[in-house]
Amino acid sequence: MDVVVIGAGQAGAAVAAKLRALGHDGSITLIGEETAPPYQRPPLSKAYLLGQMEAERLWLRGPEFYAENAIDLRLGHPVQAIDPVKKTVTVGLETLTYDQLVLTTGSIPRRLPAAIGGGLDGVFTVRSLADVDAMQPEFVAGRRLIIVGGGYIGLEAAAVAAKLGLDVTVLEMAPRILQRVASPETSAYFRDLHQAHGVKILEATGLDRLLGEVRVTGARLTDGRELPADFVIVGVGIMPATALAEQAGLEIDNGIKTSTLGRTSDPSIWAAGDCASFPHGAGRLRLESVGNAIDQAEAVAENIMGANQPYVAKPWFWSDQYDCKLQIAGLNTGYDSIVTRGPEGASVSFWYYCGDQLLAVDAMNDPRAYMVGKRLIEAGKSPSKAMVADPSLALKSLLTA
Repeated sequence: MDVVVIGAGQAGAAVAAKLRALGHDGSITLIGEETAPPYQRPPLSKAYLLGQMEAERLWLRGPEFYAENAIDLRLGHPVQAIDPVKKTVTVGLETLTYDQLVLTTGSIPRRLPAAIGGGLDGVFTVRSLADVDAMQPEFVAGRRLIIVGGGYIGLEAAAVAAKLGLDVTVLEMAPRILQRVASPETSAYFRDLHQAHGVKILEATGLDRLLGEVRVTGARLTDGRELPADFVIVGVGIMPATALAEQAGLEIDNGIKTSTLGRTSDPSIWAAGDCASFPHGAGRLRLESVGNAIDQAEAVAENIMGANQPYVAKPWFWSDQYDCKLQIAGLNTGYDSIVTRGPEGASVSFWYYCGDQLLAVDAMNDPRAYMVGKRLIEAGKSPSKAMVADPSLALKSLLTA
């Protein structure tokens, strides 16, 4: 059985490695558009951008791993087309055949339209190693940076810039930063954190257009104000990379639509990671996280090998900003109340409930709250709100309540 994997990121590398670990003895071809071997993305907007991590330390595995495991790693090779009838993949002038195909194409950043200045020089996104390499020389103390978008990527970039002595302004058109993904309490925590480091947070403030002829020189806001800028980072979300899947005629539903096993509408094609949506509860879910990319990819590998086991997501996320590590367990969708535990020194956690059911936990510098919350959610247990809020009760006691 010949397996071709399109997308050499976290999910693609996990599929290939897991197939070999499970004893797959057919060929495995792992194809990536980027020239770098599969690497971690989270440090790009943190340690790598700060210059605290070399590119090779981002690599998931050294090149020798792929050679030793007979994984044909093809880098810098964008795929032109998939023919699901002939079971072929076109890569440059070459046509590869497959028995099973896995799409781990990931996601692409949303960009500002050219009509409002998105194509000017000095406007960057934070998604790939090349993106960060291109913007890194801009991070010079005293320069003026505007970040469009108050989500985690934008705030992580703001933290790096502030640490390096730049003048940073974050624009968020929603009423508050992190509105789409977090509670007002978590938003307030990070607003205060950034403002304490000199970052200007402008909420409920839209961008009318970027200014400049060839290179960006500033931004005009929807309220008419104009702000100067030496460069701009756009962090307004990502979209699943579905172009190849659409060209192949696969079903799309907020990403490449898969079954609980990870199989697409074509029985010989699978999908995993940021690009894939899968059944979850009464609906469908697409998770943008390292944890999901690895877990879902390994589940797909197991099912290619005949396990026939549905994928059950265990959502978890993290973000590093300044000296704060945010760890998130669960999904907060549908919450109707927040319970605060702490603060205890620099630690605090926010617990999301729907009625009496615990949905998720945001833990700031509180790994114990994160671990306990994660175990509770995975076990389907919900301690009472009063117990969570009681600082005299040890966190571990919530597991046995």
